[in-house]
Amino acid sequence: MRIYNTIQGDTWDIISQKVYGHSLGMQHLIHANLKYIEVGVFSAGIKINVPEDETARITINKPPWFE
Repeated sequence: MRIYNTIQGDTWDIISQKVYGHSLGMQHLIHANLKYIEVGVFSAGIKINVPEDETARITINKPPWFE
């Protein structure tokens, strides 16, 4: 399991986007970090467990203009 150190203003979906490339892994992050379940916006320096669960890595086909 990797560790992600938050920066001021991070949210679950932003962290998921950074570590998985999409926000759909948010549920995996929350379940791996239940002590922070009540946090909506993180302060800097919080260590978040990032599961290496391949089911969290969903490939999303984005249209060319989205990139």
